[in-house]
Amino acid sequence: GSGGFFVSSDKFIEEHASEQHYNASDQKKHISVYGQESNPTTWKLAAMNMAIRGIDFNFGKKNADTFLDDQHPDLRADFVMANPPFNIKDWWSESLADDVRWKYGTPPKGNANFGWMQHMIHHLAPTGSMALLLANGSMSSNTNNEGEIRKRLVEEDLVECMVALPGQLFTNTQIPACIWFLTRDKANGMVRNEKKRDRREELLFIDARNLGFMRDRVLRDFTVDDIAKVADTFHAWQRGEGYEDIAGFCKSASLDEIKKHDFVLTPGRYVGAQEQEDDGEPFAEKMTRLTRQLREQFAESDRLEVEIKRNLEGLGYEC
Repeated sequence: GSGGFFVSSDKFIEEHASEQHYNASDQKKHISVYGQESNPTTWKLAAMNMAIRGIDFNFGKKNADTFLDDQHPDLRADFVMANPPFNIKDWWSESLADDVRWKYGTPPKGNANFGWMQHMIHHLAPTGSMALLLANGSMSSNTNNEGEIRKRLVEEDLVECMVALPGQLFTNTQIPACIWFLTRDKANGMVRNEKKRDRREELLFIDARNLGFMRDRVLRDFTVDDIAKVADTFHAWQRGEGYEDIAGFCKSASLDEIKKHDFVLTPGRYVGAQEQEDDGEPFAEKMTRLTRQLREQFAESDRLEVEIKRNLEGLGYEC
């Protein structure tokens, strides 16, 4: 695209630097960004976007198709972020059949989701991490080798966290989406001065479908607190400090639990239902009361139906 993720990252670095009392310009000197874009106009816009912000960038020698003409074959990145087009059907070329990037299985010819994912994994550094926005189907589909690829990714311990997002977040699609967080090294203790615990054979599930608010009739958005809730939960789990499972929201699951669910990674399967607040009324009494109320409402419904029919007949209509 036009480099929006890079601009956001640049702003994040500046904000984070000021919070930690670092010099933002010094921090940005340590960052280089790499990207690829097939559309020539968008490719130029992205380059301009970086140049006016003083961001060190490399978008390849030309605009090119990511799958067919990888502009960064030797790149191994510390971080990868992407929001590729969902469920692209016309991406395949026979020249991709034995591509080195398909380490975890050949993606289906009719859907590029796991093609994008494996392209990005291929370009991760040995301690690199990535976040990928994909359609919800990627978490559960078993068609055309997708289930086998997902199984391999879990068994190889690359998947770190799955976040289910609410619907209506995007203006260009109504398809429900999720975020995949993957890393090459769950065992790292100190990487880039970030203290993380050994997270091997564990996977965090976050169900964020109930977060956010309707900005208008068709578009949902997150508040700053919503974003912080998800991010803080993920970081607490990574560090092993202050994390706890919350029914209906988050769950740290073992590899054995995921195997029992046939490697389906939909968070709702793991986090369970939100705990209901105890109102102090015993269950038996509550059921008796609610059953009585329902019976009374049925009786009232019958009475109203008779009344409506009588009024219609009075107006000369047959019922």
